[in-house]
Amino acid sequence: MAVEAMSVDLRTVLCERLGCRHPIVQTAMGWVADARLVAATSNAGGFGFLAGATIEPDKLEAEIRKVQSLTDRPFGINFHMFQPNAMQVVDLAIRYRLRAVSYGRGPDAATIRRLKDAGVLCMPTVGAVKHAVKAVEMGADIVTVQGGEGGGHTGSVPTSILLPQVLDAVKVPVVAAGGFFDGRGLAAALAYGASGIAMGTRFLMTTDSPVPGTVKERYVAVRDPALVRVSTAVDGLPQRMIDNPALRRIEGMSRAARLAASVRHALTWGRQNGMTLPQMGALAWRAASGEDMGFAQTVMAANAPMLIQRSIVQGDADAGVLPGGQAAAVIDRLESCEEMIRRIVEEASARLDALARTHVNTDHVTLGNA
Repeated sequence: MAVEAMSVDLRTVLCERLGCRHPIVQTAMGWVADARLVAATSNAGGFGFLAGATIEPDKLEAEIRKVQSLTDRPFGINFHMFQPNAMQVVDLAIRYRLRAVSYGRGPDAATIRRLKDAGVLCMPTVGAVKHAVKAVEMGADIVTVQGGEGGGHTGSVPTSILLPQVLDAVKVPVVAAGGFFDGRGLAAALAYGASGIAMGTRFLMTTDSPVPGTVKERYVAVRDPALVRVSTAVDGLPQRMIDNPALRRIEGMSRAARLAASVRHALTWGRQNGMTLPQMGALAWRAASGEDMGFAQTVMAANAPMLIQRSIVQGDADAGVLPGGQAAAVIDRLESCEEMIRRIVEEASARLDALARTHVNTDHVTLGNA
């Protein structure tokens, strides 16, 4: 007997809370998630996060307003508490009634309460079960879980192991990140019980991304996932990047040489952000006092932003590092956000429809956790 056509509804609780049409989130990649990319994402039905952690303080409000001039859809902003203007980001998120904030090294409970009282959703990114549990205890509304396949700073546990652990440990909507790039990944995440996916590398590799074309070509040229590898040489913490001359050069330096370069980079970064030497010292002390950062790692942390800017902003793919997830090795072309999101949704719907036809005979299937 023939099975009747089925309709798979991809709208989840994530769409309801963030106000987006599709359960697809664009992560706030530093120097990549600018107003144009965020607006393109939101206009295409996804949810974009502005990279508030790397936008210069005197330009941040204008960038928020630029997004609002390019889209009438909701969007968010990210920050971390060790950036000099962290409270400026919080103030602006509240003033402009942004839908959500994302963060890694997150704010304290009082700041989270202030955001929540203003109607701003708190959506941290975590790489461990214990961090997800703690984030929810402190008031997180949604949790993004990044497995080891993801780009930039990352853990060692793959998404396929970490995601179900977190889903079992918390009672808020969970977004899956790390290794996602197509509709099959979205379908798999929803099948696990996630409310959607978050992608960074896939959005970096779009025509709407501000990354220079020559650098995007370097990402597209990668064909071996092993060449998108984890190294601690840049800032002392595990960070996934595409193998290139800059990364190999840093790995070949002595620790003392890396620390000396970091001090120079820290001074340059501080001056770019209008900080005095005492302010830089106070910020470094706060970071070094945190549970995840020792003194050496705090000093070395200045390496990452300077080296990333050389490639992502200035366009020198050999002199700067290239943060990215292993998904870069399976993305073979650049698409607009509109094309990419539409394709992923169509692929996911087709995959879930085919799967449902195999097991059930019903008229309608709705996905998403509460």
